[in-house]
Amino acid sequence: MDRKEFINRLFERARQLDPAAKCEAVWGATSEFEVERAKGERVAYNVSDGGGLGFRVLSGGRMGYASTQILDEEAIELLAAGALENAALVESEDRQFMFPGSDSYPELVTWSPALEEVSAADKLALVERLEQLTLAQDERIDQAMASIFSMGGETAMVNTEGLDVAMKSNVLGGYVEAVAREGEKVNTGFKMFFTMDPEQIDLEKVARAAAHEAVSGLDAVQAPSGSYRVLLRSDVAATLLSTFSGVFSADNAQRGLSRLKGREGEAIASGCVTLLDNPHLAGSAASAPFDGEGVATYEKAVIEDGRLNTLLHNLKTAHKQGVGTTANGSRPGYAAPVGVAPSNFYFKPTDVSFDGMLEKLGDGLLVTEMQGMHAGANPITGDFSLAAKGFMVRGGRMAEAVAQITIAGNFYELLGGIEAVGGDLEFLAPGGSCFGSPSLIVEKLSVAGK
Repeated sequence: MDRKEFINRLFERARQLDPAAKCEAVWGATSEFEVERAKGERVAYNVSDGGGLGFRVLSGGRMGYASTQILDEEAIELLAAGALENAALVESEDRQFMFPGSDSYPELVTWSPALEEVSAADKLALVERLEQLTLAQDERIDQAMASIFSMGGETAMVNTEGLDVAMKSNVLGGYVEAVAREGEKVNTGFKMFFTMDPEQIDLEKVARAAAHEAVSGLDAVQAPSGSYRVLLRSDVAATLLSTFSGVFSADNAQRGLSRLKGREGEAIASGCVTLLDNPHLAGSAASAPFDGEGVATYEKAVIEDGRLNTLLHNLKTAHKQGVGTTANGSRPGYAAPVGVAPSNFYFKPTDVSFDGMLEKLGDGLLVTEMQGMHAGANPITGDFSLAAKGFMVRGGRMAEAVAQITIAGNFYELLGGIEAVGGDLEFLAPGGSCFGSPSLIVEKLSVAGK
């Protein structure tokens, strides 16, 4: 049966079992493609299409979930009975909500018809071209591992309270890892891109960046241990923000998993720091007109000029704190429960170029890579100790490459120690959330080297 009929009959059956129940259905469909290439051969080729329907029911003040990939008579009974049974087993006393819909929703461009015209054959040609371009950058590039990927999806939400919203999104991207060799010395460089406009794809730029990073680090030395002023390159700063983004979740704060609980209105960062959550950012797969609960989204400054304005809320956490939702209810998939997550989350850039940031740093350490985020970073305490690579900076210019160092610090303290923010805003790969940052100068981080 078609989706609309299935949902209507599902709601009807659930209300037969519990006349007071409030019901909601979320339809999700995804299409993914990825091809990888190395050593002149295709090493992976994955194409997948999926979809299903998530059902949740608010019964007796408790929320129950169930899901299916098949829309038939049997699924109706299983979903209705299963969600109600799950609701009865919930022990949490937190008040739950089912949103009736916003008065209006922003009009966003989240779907690119031009991307749908890029065929599988086109993507195979792109990945081959990316590998070849990277190998051609320098004779010391021994290997290039390239990938092209695309993602598309559709989400529709409807409930018995009046909500009825839908959206489509898609994105195309790729990455390459270049391996440089010179005698016994080996170093790697990595670069990623993603876009909604195929006309903006610049494989030469991607290949050049990865190859340059690989080759320039071949003669890396181990920096002396000590305390350094540090310039975090934009991709490194974005990775740190991604790792510690959970500290800005009201849900985590209310569960004692963030040190920002109750600190709204306080200065928690340097005055040059503004941290934005912008679900309306053009060209991003994380942009959306509504959140995972159907609430109309809006741009907000989580930190403004160093001061914490708000944590990120869904309807439940907002009610517990006595504030309005920030429209950051998150549902990563049709079968997932509602949580809290940012959309496009990034430090607001200035007009200072990367070279200008090097000049501002003067003497110090440029960090171009950090490794071991999962093992070496504690998202609750904010502490991190990570393997890193980069360059010494002297007189505002990049000097010798450095490697085999460990950088340690604390994210909360890092926020307060940011001296300057650059203009070279860069985002990590898209997903449910997208994280970005320009380059940041931090007044002090500990470095363990030789």
